[in-house]
Formats: sequence, C-alpha cells, structure tokens
Amino acid sequence: MLTALACGALGVGTADAADKVTLQLKWVTQAQFAGYYVAKDKGFYEAEDLDVTINPGGPDIAPPQVIAGGGADVIVDWMPSALASREKGVPLVNIAQPFKRSGMMLTCRKETGIRTPADLAGKTLGVWFYGNEYPFLSWMAKLGIPTDGSARGVKVLKQGFNVDPLLQKQADCISTMTYNEYWQVIDAGLKPDDLVVFKYEDQGVATLEDGLYVLESRLEDPKFVDTMARFVKASMQGWEWARQHPDEAAAIVLDNDATGAQTEKHQKRMMGEINKLTEGSTGRLDEADYERTVKTLLAGGSDPVITKTPQGAWTHAVVDAAKL
Repeated sequence: MLTALACGALGVGTADAADKVTLQLKWVTQAQFAGYYVAKDKGFYEAEDLDVTINPGGPDIAPPQVIAGGGADVIVDWMPSALASREKGVPLVNIAQPFKRSGMMLTCRKETGIRTPADLAGKTLGVWFYGNEYPFLSWMAKLGIPTDGSARGVKVLKQGFNVDPLLQKQADCISTMTYNEYWQVIDAGLKPDDLVVFKYEDQGVATLEDGLYVLESRLEDPKFVDTMARFVKASMQGWEWARQHPDEAAAIVLDNDATGAQTEKHQKRMMGEINKLTEGSTGRLDEADYERTVKTLLAGGSDPVITKTPQGAWTHAVVDAAKL
C-alpha cells in the first residue's frame, strides 16, 4: 500500500514537473507553423516532458515586443526583424532555423510590361512593413533603383496583409509568399500566365525566415538551454511528420484555428509549399545562410536594416544539446 501510494505520488510529481514553454508565432494559425501544432498534437512535446502553449500572432502583434515583455519564452520571427530588434536593444538570439529557404516574392501583373527586375523602375510596388520591408529595400539597393517614387525609381505602396492592391490595379506588383498570398491572387481569378513572379531566393537577396529566437540572457541558464533543446528536438520531429503527412498536418492546423477563418483547400496547399521551405533543415542554422542574410541587410544604401555586423546573434548550443 505504501509502495503504491509512493508510486502514485511519484507519478503526480513527474506530471507536475513538465517544463512550461510559451511559443509566440509570427502570424495567425496556419500551416506556416504546422510543425509546432503537430508536435503538440502528436505528443512530441509531452514525450520531452514539456507543456507547450502556442500563441498565434496577428497584424498587431510583434513577437520581439512580446518576448521582451515576458510574454513568451521563444518566438518565431524572420531574421531581418530579429537582427533589427537586437540592434535596437532587444537581444534576440537565433537558437534554431527550421526554415531553410525563403518564401517571399514579388508578384506582378504581366500586362504592366514587367518581365525583368529592371522593368520595375517607374512602377508602383506593394510592400509589407513592420519589419517585412527589409529584404525588399535591400533588393532595390542592389538593383540601384531608388524607392523615392521618382521616374527612375519605384513608388512604394504600404501594403496591408492582403492582395487587394494587385486585384484593384492600385499597384503593378505586390509582396506575396509562395505559400499564402500568391494563391489568394490565383483564387481571386488571375491565372499564373497573367503573372510574373520574382522570388527573393532567385534574386540573391533572400533572408532567413521563421527562425526560433530567445533572449540572450536566458541562455546563461543551463536548465533553460536544456528545455529549449528538448523543445527544438520535438519541434523538428513535428516538421518531419508534417512533411511525411501533409494533409493530416493541415487538418491539425485547422483543428487549432480558433477563428474558423482558414479553409481546408488553402491549408493543404500551404502545407505543400511550406514543406518545400523546411525540407533539408535539421534545425541547425547554416552559417553561410546567416552571412548572406547579414550581407543583404547591411546593403540597404542610405537606409540599411542594420548598421553593423551583429555579434552573438545566433548559437548552436541548443541544437548541439538536442543532438540534431
């Protein structure tokens, strides 16, 4: 009897000992974050003795501000935003990089006569801001095209997180992701043959997206590093499962969409595109990809994203501990 009680108490203690982790996403619940929802749904986090809360983002949520205010232990962010935040005093550190490739591109109406990047001069381009404009500005600087609206430059239209400017012909091109807004354009009635797309990867100015970041000071705690190692390990298991079971992964995402705004068709399609971006990643940040991102961000002409090469902005300590 005493042994049974002791075992029961031990079991309760073990359950209570699960380390709590709060993850703040960069955007709303969608297949872009499927790996984390899969890891939670399939028990990968639980197997690592983690109790993970996943908080969706949105247009009014800035992950760097959330983590700086103590609202999250780890965030999903794009590296341009993270490095800019670091330079401004929020010491973010990349601990893992599930996304190997960038999904950002510029989508243009073919009828505008745009065929090559040089044709962008004199056009109106929709650009996302709130940290998402950095790769675009670096690209324009590389092309030598001013963003001041002059005849030899481009007029920048501050684009909301929708595709209306292209549909309503307010812009010749708009910012899109391979897995999301591009397909919104197609669903609205335009055909792929009606469009010309410029992928940032192909233009040599792609920057790393959807990495995992924590505050630098917390990495001084070995227990936190261990917790993050288990979190990253389970998350990468989630991404691998999503690649092997894309339709099921999309269904898990839909189950977690409290807004009911997402559709099965769109999430399945998004899952397929997202899997192309995570394929080949173990979670370990590639130093060459990091250096390319930094070089792109420093090349912003008179308005660079960052003004100096960051120091201490990434670490392999977590993925090494996770044995990835």
